Amino acid sequence: MTIEEILNIPPYSLDKHDKSGMLNERLRHLTMHHYQHCPEYRRMINATNINIDHLPDYTELPFLPVRLFKEFDLMSIPREEVVKTMTSSGTTGQAVSKIYLDKTTAGNQTKALVKIVTNYLGTQRVPMLIIDSPEVLKNRFMFSARGAGIIGFSIFSSKRQYALNDKMELDIEGMKAFLEENKNQPIFLFGFTFMIWQHFYKKLVESDFRPDLSNGIMIHGGGWKKLTNEQVHPNEFKSRLKDVCGIRQVYDYYGMVEQTGSICMECPEGHLHAPIFSDVIIRRSADFSRANHGEEGIIQVVSVLPESYPGHSLLTEDLGLILGEDDCLCGRKGKYFKIKGRIKNAEIRGCSDTYATKFR
Repeated sequence: MTIEEILNIPPYSLDKHDKSGMLNERLRHLTMHHYQHCPEYRRMINATNINIDHLPDYTELPFLPVRLFKEFDLMSIPREEVVKTMTSSGTTGQAVSKIYLDKTTAGNQTKALVKIVTNYLGTQRVPMLIIDSPEVLKNRFMFSARGAGIIGFSIFSSKRQYALNDKMELDIEGMKAFLEENKNQPIFLFGFTFMIWQHFYKKLVESDFRPDLSNGIMIHGGGWKKLTNEQVHPNEFKSRLKDVCGIRQVYDYYGMVEQTGSICMECPEGHLHAPIFSDVIIRRSADFSRANHGEEGIIQVVSVLPESYPGHSLLTEDLGLILGEDDCLCGRKGKYFKIKGRIKNAEIRGCSDTYATKFR
């Protein structure tokens, strides 16, 4: 099955059997593709003693630790074909991941993101309230996963308004005018988890401004570490936001710059779902064997999208567990799972968590 055919399939429509067959075909193809076109990847695969001519099930294909993208320039295209270089967020002095995209991979990432998010927002573009400052797109030192996230999700907007000014303060007058202009319309809110908590929720509490966002749909992501340290859990995050602005639909997502496009969205049941473009595997830390459903371990993510770089099978620095497959009450097929935190001593690297280090 070609990537074009895969991108035409509804994102949560394949059951375990059909999805497994599609992933086997596509991920074996990508493994061979990167083996042939990325010398560093080829050397790493050769070191595993795997038979490249008889590749196993996708769950047994070699995976790369995400940290390798901080250490090496990994690409499967000539450098002159790179049209965009994505970088992960990092605190000062930290190395950042560098992801090299050609036109095809960048386009497929956008197509997959559209398929996933329109499953929640619908196909009509809607007014967008960005819980951030416009400065994030002006300042090249701030532009990494955070800026890219704003630009990526802006494709779903008909018009845009930033909730914060360049000083990271609430732009109350701007929001009032925006909400009045778009009264009775659905509003799409996007931001990074800690930014929403620190600069939107807390500042609304301090002010007497209570915007009516009862028609809003919020999508947020980027890390929970700082909020966990403050003992703020997902249900409380949602209920506190509802208290100050009336919003009822709040959805987290799990994603990373190393696999842009194939994000895992939270459903109304509170579960993160792997769409058909990706899958989640849990590995035991002792021997990297596959864990059972309900067993906590290290998260491995696979994606059908990366063609310009060998990012199709990656071992993350996150811990989680599979809750089930094909039977979530929301009706979406595929695995659904829960994040439990980060591996002990792993670097803070989420775009929201990285920003949150300023507030320690």
